[in-house]
Amino acid sequence: MTERDPLEKAEAAVREAQTDTVAVQLALAAVELAKAATAQQQAGPAPACGHEHKRGRSAGEWIGIACAVCVGGIGIAFASLALAILGGVAAIVALVLRDMWRDLHKGR
Repeated sequence: MTERDPLEKAEAAVREAQTDTVAVQLALAAVELAKAATAQQQAGPAPACGHEHKRGRSAGEWIGIACAVCVGGIGIAFASLALAILGGVAAIVALVLRDMWRDLHKGR
């Protein structure tokens, strides 16, 4: 047989009582109060603002976001390095071309 929880046992005991005394009325009130308390605990508190809130992100989502940020940061670092090298090369080419231009016009 399945064992009943204490709340069901209390309800059964109250129903079996033959006389309607103050003790039985108190027991009924206690049972109803316990039912209301368990129903309120299961339902949980209602949000004060009146709308539904989204659940937070799980740990896996945060780890994925962190990995994406790290990969993005490394990509930005490499892109910055490439732009710096490109700028340096462009400066060297400009200096060489300027020197060649001077040499070309110096001979005239």
